[in-house]
Amino acid sequence: MAYIDYYKILGIERNASAEDIKKAYRKLARKLHPDLNPNDKEAHKKFQELNEANEVLSDPEKRAKYDQYGENWKHGAEYEKEQQQYRRQQPWRDPEEGYTFYTEGDFSDADFSDFFHSMFGSGFSRRESGGGSRKFRGGDYQAELHLTLRQAMQTHQQTLSVDGKNIRITIPAGVSDGQKIKLAGYGRPGVNGGPAGDLYITFVVEEDPLFKRLGDDLYTEETVDLYTAVLGGEITINALDGQVKMTIKPGTQPNSKLRLKGKGFPVYKKDGRFGDLYVTLKIVLPEHLSEREKALFTELSKMRKQ
Repeated sequence: MAYIDYYKILGIERNASAEDIKKAYRKLARKLHPDLNPNDKEAHKKFQELNEANEVLSDPEKRAKYDQYGENWKHGAEYEKEQQQYRRQQPWRDPEEGYTFYTEGDFSDADFSDFFHSMFGSGFSRRESGGGSRKFRGGDYQAELHLTLRQAMQTHQQTLSVDGKNIRITIPAGVSDGQKIKLAGYGRPGVNGGPAGDLYITFVVEEDPLFKRLGDDLYTEETVDLYTAVLGGEITINALDGQVKMTIKPGTQPNSKLRLKGKGFPVYKKDGRFGDLYVTLKIVLPEHLSEREKALFTELSKMRKQ
């Protein structure tokens, strides 16, 4: 039978500390646990190997024997016989996350390799921990919610269907394209009583045909006839939340940019605060002039040249 490198299985160096071993095991156990991979035989096999590696390296005495004999493990058969009876460790609790882990898992003799039994003997039994079931946090869900620009400017509610459950959420006015929010506890259910994961919602704000959004400001274009641009006047433009009257000064030039303060996009979670609306004016020249109109423009041109 071949030598098994437990350090390689856990992905750690040979001088790893007990804390390093615990962290490496915890990380891989969450990924490979059979309850999270019910139809993955390869994951189940790796989980057994992981538990075996942890069983050895997390026990100082087993680790000492393993390190002492290494690839010459066959010569360690006479290692202290009493070490064949495993030390029954108490479960440890992760103070940061509140999960309870048991270092050997819910395993028996049959789940350990011939290499393990040759070095440490048999007689493995579950620790006195009520079965050794681990609690694992459920996985997170990722979702996208598509909004029009007009929807994103208003606080409103929408209902999402997640894992067969309807979740009603309130979307604050002013959300940005690509912005992500977290709904704690709305992810995949935990394993063995562990906490549920979270739901992450990414907002996708679609482009609007009339308005461009940059931060909290809006940009748009509006056409103005030649006569209003020359003589001045008042026009009505379409803001995102309705129509607004705008005064055009006499002699307004093409591509002039005017600002309507407070007519832009609502500031996220800042009630009553809005960006500005910038309007670029496009001057429209008259077409299909009559003979009389041509004569008047000719006369006007001559006047301007004097």
